Amino acid sequence: MADIESLEKELRAISNKLDKIVELLEAIRKSLPLSYRKVAEVEDALSTGIIDAVTLLSVPDHLRRTLVALAKLGGEATSEDVANATGRARAVESAYLNQLATLGYVIKERRGRKVYFIIPQFREERENVT
Repeated sequence: MADIESLEKELRAISNKLDKIVELLEAIRKSLPLSYRKVAEVEDALSTGIIDAVTLLSVPDHLRRTLVALAKLGGEATSEDVANATGRARAVESAYLNQLATLGYVIKERRGRKVYFIIPQFREERENVT
């Protein structure tokens, strides 16, 4: 019985230490300069394979966040889907997606009452598969 109690005590101590490590890592992440966070965001979007680095680096920061969210959603989504992914208002994401469409970075497609925004590379890949 004493062995179980000592193991539980050690596990609690380890758990507390892990919680502290997580807090420290989060504090470090928040203190990183904006440029490092942008690099991480670009790397994250590149990992989807849907969008290239030149495209990501050529758009302004506020549009890049929208484009990254669209890429993470599979390259095709509504403004509501993107808003849920970014945590911004749907109207804001709708405006940003329309800006991206005007600039030629995404394609706008109406399906019934919904408007889908599609990254062109995603559409090309999808058409090559079928």
